[in-house]
Amino acid sequence: MDIGIDLGTANVLVHVKGKGIVLREPSVVAKDMNTGKTLAVGEEARQMLGRTPGHIQAIRPLRDGVIADFEVTESMLSYFIKKVMRDRSWYMTLFRPKPNVVICVPAEITSVEERAVKDAAKLAGARHVEIIAEPMAAAIGAGLPIDGPSGSMVVDIGGGTTDVAVISLGGIVVSQSLRVAGNKLDEAIIRYVRRVYNLMIGERMAEEIKIKIGSAYKLESELAMEIRGRDLINGLPNTVKVTSEEIREALSEPVGAIVEAVKSVLEKTPPELSSDIIDRGVILTGGGALLRGLDKLLAEVCGIPVIVADDPLSCVAHGTGMWVRL
Repeated sequence: MDIGIDLGTANVLVHVKGKGIVLREPSVVAKDMNTGKTLAVGEEARQMLGRTPGHIQAIRPLRDGVIADFEVTESMLSYFIKKVMRDRSWYMTLFRPKPNVVICVPAEITSVEERAVKDAAKLAGARHVEIIAEPMAAAIGAGLPIDGPSGSMVVDIGGGTTDVAVISLGGIVVSQSLRVAGNKLDEAIIRYVRRVYNLMIGERMAEEIKIKIGSAYKLESELAMEIRGRDLINGLPNTVKVTSEEIREALSEPVGAIVEAVKSVLEKTPPELSSDIIDRGVILTGGGALLRGLDKLLAEVCGIPVIVADDPLSCVAHGTGMWVRL
């Protein structure tokens, strides 16, 4: 069995050759700090975020696209690999007990960080581990022609990192990896609500706000929603109403950083490939690509067409799975 893993800061997606994406779970592990025992992994553990007693901790073992807690990452990978291999026949279990694994990582990961990913996967049960850069996987998953001499540009906005790359002849010509992505957008919302309304909200509420009313560009019809949290003045639960204009203001700094990264890569792109990008446009992938109006903002600032991929959340996982070789 050959497996492709999109090891994301926010979510892990697993692609099995011949079956497609078979697993999509949050990158969260719940651990009993007294015994060291893993209590839950994935969606079950995500439900515990911000709700656990003192001796239980819900941990995100990946931060900014790289491993922050090696042991917890190994435990999480082991759980997911075993989960997708449960339906193997007794013959496969007997004669080929360990899978080949391809894992995608940010484009500008260090050799030490790459080694940590490989070691964690091997300890989790992989027979052979291959690494692929996230923008390359995203480009393959989005159906871009990466092998030809023409240039393709992809912007992959995940949970921990934003990877911007120009790809030609099967390789990355210019790239930039920015540790500003979905999680930083959530943090910006938390800071804004705390500063303006003296209200403390959690990660899950911030993500809900981002999904429901978040935007990077002025909307034709602005949105609003009620949010709940803890009042920082009296310490009591409180509810306030926020608008999409306010959240757009809150997101302006991290969104601006992503726009600047795209401009920086375009400035470094050889002119021959720049003309290809003008013709084909820039492809947005990753969960951050779903932020309302981000494509319009990038198109306005950079002066080139910007297109959101058909299934931005799954592009990297599909590309990683397609990279798997027998």
